[in-house]
Amino acid sequence: MSGPEDPLLAWRGEFPIVETCTYLVSHSLGAMPRRAAANLQAFADAWSTRGVRAWHEGWWEMGGTTGDMLAPILGVGTGTISMHQNVTVALGIIGSCHTYEHRRRRIVMTDLEFPSNMYLFEGFRRYGAEVVYVPSDDTMRTNLDRLLDAIDERTVLVPLSLVLFRSAYIQNAKAVIEKAHRVGARVILDVYQAAGTVPLDIEGLGADFAVGGSVKWLCGGPGAGYLYVRPDLARELEPAFVGWAAHVSPFGFHTGPVQYADAPERFQSGTPNVPALYAARGGYEIVAEIGVRAIREKSLRLTRRLMNHAERAGYALNTPVQDDERGGAVIVDVPDGESVAQELIRNGVIVDYRPGAGIRMAPHFYNTEEEIDHAMDVLDAIVAGARVSGRS
Repeated sequence: MSGPEDPLLAWRGEFPIVETCTYLVSHSLGAMPRRAAANLQAFADAWSTRGVRAWHEGWWEMGGTTGDMLAPILGVGTGTISMHQNVTVALGIIGSCHTYEHRRRRIVMTDLEFPSNMYLFEGFRRYGAEVVYVPSDDTMRTNLDRLLDAIDERTVLVPLSLVLFRSAYIQNAKAVIEKAHRVGARVILDVYQAAGTVPLDIEGLGADFAVGGSVKWLCGGPGAGYLYVRPDLARELEPAFVGWAAHVSPFGFHTGPVQYADAPERFQSGTPNVPALYAARGGYEIVAEIGVRAIREKSLRLTRRLMNHAERAGYALNTPVQDDERGGAVIVDVPDGESVAQELIRNGVIVDYRPGAGIRMAPHFYNTEEEIDHAMDVLDAIVAGARVSGRS
């Protein structure tokens, strides 16, 4: 249903870009809501009229208040989230809370993790960490048994993407967390490809940490990454990667070792990214007002429609067919996929391509069934070598 009976389409007018193209790339950059522009104007107004006084009129506390807006979407309590520039910064903070000189020094992850996560933890080898990659049988799914077997008493951290970026496969986080906790290891749950389109209960899962960003399904734009730390754990951790904003009295400008603030402030680095926090809040508000369960229901319906067309056309699908294994994206593999993806974009169907996977297509709550059909018809025409016309 994509007519008046689809209540989520009432939000479509909030996103200007959907009137200019068929926007199916929310797994990479969610459409900007109008209120994000209004919020950024409010930031500019505060800067231009209040100047330095704005720090004490809401800017300094904005990381905490923005994190609290996000908390219900992630399924965690308020006061547990700190905001950061991106996931890499958040992972660096987590990594710096641990030492790697003793037997428990392994960082275990699958070979299908997002490369940036690998790059960050590879750097910890210089501190004594041993990075272990668990091989997968293909590029779609990880091998759960193999991953569980690799987590043992030598493991300190397990970075785990809840939804894999290449295939949208939903991993069994519960099983990984339970095994890690049995042997004394901690799990970093990366929910970047889940938050805003897959219902989350991070607290219920018992994850030690969770990281993600606002760029994708949350429609919050770049520069607003987030870090959740399990409250009982947060009280005992002392990160080495900290800045003045993590001090119990930051405006005291005390020299020497940091005196840690309470969580979540103790996980802060330096000056907060205020404009990004302004921008992110509009997307959080909309996702919360709609409800992730309603978004998920529509996502499953639209991705199923997309997959049905792909199967009829004989295209390979590098994404799980079962609904409970699939996040919000569908990966369609066709010959010369990268060139086909560029041709789709030239014809106003906005998608992306990833090597070893295929063309990633991701409807969100603001998309219609008609857009799915149009996108697949354009894909058919491009694959068949026919001339197509569209908007760019």
